[in-house]
Amino acid sequence: MATIAANSRYLTTPTATFTLADGTPVVYFTRRFVPKPEKFATMQWHVVTQGERLDQIAWAAFGDAELFWRICDANRALRPEDLTDEIGTRLRITLPEGVPGVGDA
Repeated sequence: MATIAANSRYLTTPTATFTLADGTPVVYFTRRFVPKPEKFATMQWHVVTQGERLDQIAWAAFGDAELFWRICDANRALRPEDLTDEIGTRLRITLPEGVPGVGDA
């Protein structure tokens, strides 16, 4: 199986193996459940402006455009484009899951 990038949403997702009829093993990711947004500590808020894309927002917030999925998770979005379709949408930018923020217990 290929190496998973350190910034991938699938980094901690377990794998399983399915064996084809001819005996060939096929390794695949098990289902990734989107974490509850309440598990994330808010760093800041971002208001979507005209023409913005989620990868641009992720770059500005995290310095890594491929971390757009963190914004999706924090805002309960399964489709990234849903977050930037409407100008003025307020997006929650958060720390990674499990990292406590200022004032968090």
